[in-house]
Amino acid sequence: MKFVAVTSCPTGIAHTYMAAEALEQAGKAAGHDVQVETQGSAGTIALDPAVIAAADGVIFAADLEVKDKERFAGKPTIDVGVKKAVHDAKGVLAQAIAAVEAGVVAPAGPTAAAGAASGGLSTKVDKNAGVGTRVRQWLMTGISYMIPFVAAGGILIALAFMLANLAWDVDGPIKVTQVTAEQLINSFSVTSGQDWAALLNLTGGAAFGFLVPVLAGFIAYAIADRPGLVPGFVGGAIAVTVGAGFLGGLAAGFVGGFLALWISRWKVPRGVRGIMPVVVIPLVSTFITGLLMFVVLGRPIAALMDGLTDWLNSLSGGSTILLGVLLGAMMGFDLGGPVNKVAYTFAVTGLATEGLASDATQYRVMAAVMAAGMVAPLAMALATVVRKSLFTHAERENGKAAWLLGASFISEGAIPFAVVDPLRVLASTIVGSAVTGGLVMAFDSTLRAPHGGIWVLPLIGNPILFVLAVIIGTVVCAAIVIVLKSLGTNSVVAAEQAADALAESQETTGVTAPASA
Repeated sequence: MKFVAVTSCPTGIAHTYMAAEALEQAGKAAGHDVQVETQGSAGTIALDPAVIAAADGVIFAADLEVKDKERFAGKPTIDVGVKKAVHDAKGVLAQAIAAVEAGVVAPAGPTAAAGAASGGLSTKVDKNAGVGTRVRQWLMTGISYMIPFVAAGGILIALAFMLANLAWDVDGPIKVTQVTAEQLINSFSVTSGQDWAALLNLTGGAAFGFLVPVLAGFIAYAIADRPGLVPGFVGGAIAVTVGAGFLGGLAAGFVGGFLALWISRWKVPRGVRGIMPVVVIPLVSTFITGLLMFVVLGRPIAALMDGLTDWLNSLSGGSTILLGVLLGAMMGFDLGGPVNKVAYTFAVTGLATEGLASDATQYRVMAAVMAAGMVAPLAMALATVVRKSLFTHAERENGKAAWLLGASFISEGAIPFAVVDPLRVLASTIVGSAVTGGLVMAFDSTLRAPHGGIWVLPLIGNPILFVLAVIIGTVVCAAIVIVLKSLGTNSVVAAEQAADALAESQETTGVTAPASA
């Protein structure tokens, strides 16, 4: 059979592409043709209409609403979460085959039209899910749109500081932050390294300036669709103005979203309906959001942010190491899941929010989080090399890819191992990542970039000690998973080894075992 598939995840980074690869490999192994369109953060290369027309069925493995869904109307379709495709690609393919054989055709529903009407913006919130699940989906929508701003701004600022160290004899990083936009405009010289450093810093700062408004705006959008954008963005901007930071942005997103959703459900005369989405909803929801953020919520949240700032600035010695251990354990807990994202968001918002903590503390937090996030896939890759007999052939192949994924700070590279053996793998990743997080704090490594792994090593303070911390955590994690797997039996590995032994004996003796064997 021929299938087309679309994959997308909230952040549009790892799961989107892992699901695509898993589906393609599952199709190849089963003798079917699966062609995948990835709707990730790197953009989308749409499937050829001729390929869609020739397909027998469609697979949507997405946690966001699929863009241009109407292209696939009239074909048997299944819709699963992206993690389902990563964890059980064979099962997803079997489900798609069953849908084709049953001949059940999914019509183009209203969600496709809604997605098109929203100008290409997308989110996927299950309205029938529990409150906790929907809150997580709203938050993940905001984070998914925020991350590109954080990555662009953070790396630009990090490059500015690196160039500043080269362009000035002394105090380069301090001087680059003192250059104003007006000074740069009036005196920019293409031959001046100082001016280029200042340009990078100001541009990165401008990108960071959108962080809280974008977070708030798209949380509100996930709650109320397009009507939530204006109150969410404005509320996020007010949160920055009053010093409420990213916590204020979270509050503004929920306030603006629920206000817009409530107002959009008002029963109004027919003559007023036409101006509701362009005048009434944005006007009323934005005014009330502003009122609440300025008068009611802003100052208490700002005080909470001040308390968080004082706490972070007060950390020293063993306290910072314990913070690193905690954040590291969170990074290894669910490998890209909600707990992992909480730790990562804490780090990047601290990196991006002016005044959250002293430079030394917030940059050490970011370094600890990224280093800890690299450990799990690197450790699984190392373990498959050191003790091949403990892993299946598929796991050993995944281990080869995990080297690059770990080096690039993509924790999800360890997911294929956790799916097969969750208790032993996650126990090891939590410990190994915690060790690395604590060591990075102890080594005083710093990081101004929010992503990149080993590829942003020139932007890391104390890079040799940073790498040493990653290596130590990787070895600890790999050792633990090897010991735990050695203590028990893995039925999947045992069955594969028995099949290999049987095949080897047949080749040696020339005797073929009966089919029942």
